[in-house]
Parts: sequence; structure tokens; C-alpha cells
Amino acid sequence: MRKRTVRSESLQLLRSILMIWIASSLLVSFAAAQKKDIAVVVNPNNSVTNISFADLRKLFSGGKRTWPGGPPVKLIVRAPGSRERLALLRILAMSESEYKQYWTAQIFRGEVDAEPFTMPSFGMVKEAIKVFPGAISLVDPDEVKAGMDLRVIKVEGHLPGEEGYPVH
Repeated sequence: MRKRTVRSESLQLLRSILMIWIASSLLVSFAAAQKKDIAVVVNPNNSVTNISFADLRKLFSGGKRTWPGGPPVKLIVRAPGSRERLALLRILAMSESEYKQYWTAQIFRGEVDAEPFTMPSFGMVKEAIKVFPGAISLVDPDEVKAGMDLRVIKVEGHLPGEEGYPVH
């Protein structure tokens, strides 16, 4: 009987160690994902090359509706749950429900015609950026390749991956 108790205690200890290791691995992965930069992209014909974080917030909140000397801003956002959407919510300092309420109120008051276009994939974001001259979106910088019909712009003078880049 004593052998069985020692064995079950050993198995319980092993399970506990395994659970702690899995939990800590997930926590480290989550923390790393939260810090990964998110690129701000625009239509390649947009003349803007750098934007302040405050102006980025104004653009994505609908407070700034035209580009300097150019076309109207067309917001392209990723679907809820994506890293890009989480970065957008951090930029706006809103929860998902606050974001939905905000845009519903904007539409109800007649301040905008519709909420931003929501795209489920990077491929669809890329196509929308190409179609709308005033388009802006947030994307994973690893998805952006040379020759694509979109351009990464600086935020506060920094590109994704550089020290001081503020969009995560």
C-alpha cells in the first residue's frame, strides 16, 4: 500500500510541475505577443511618411477625416480578437464594447456614414489598402513584403522594430 501512495504522490507532483511549466510558457508567450510591434500602413500614393501618435489616435477615432492635401481617410481595421485589433484598442484606450458603442454613437449622430471596414485577414486588408487612396490600417510587420501595394509609415519618427516605436 505504501508503494502505491508514493507512486501516486510522485505522479501528482509531476502533474503539478507540468502544469506550472505550461502556464509559465503561455504567460511568457502572451507577454511577448503583447510587446510585438504593429505596423501602420497606408496606400502607396499617400504622401504621409510620418505621423504622431496623437494624430494616429485622431485618425482611428474618426476625429481626423482627411489626409493633408489629399483624399478622405478610409479606416481599415482587423476583426475582433486579432493582434492588430488589440493594438487599435490600446491606441484608442477602449475596450471592444466601448469601441462598438463609440462607432454606433458616431453613426447615430450622423458624424460618420459607417464604422471602419473590418477585414478578417491580412490579404483582405492588403486589397482594401490598394483600392482606397486614403486607406490606413494596422498590420503585422512580418506580413509586409517588398513590392506590395502598401507602405509602412513611421510613428513618432520610428518604424516597427526600432527603439521607441510606440504601436504594439
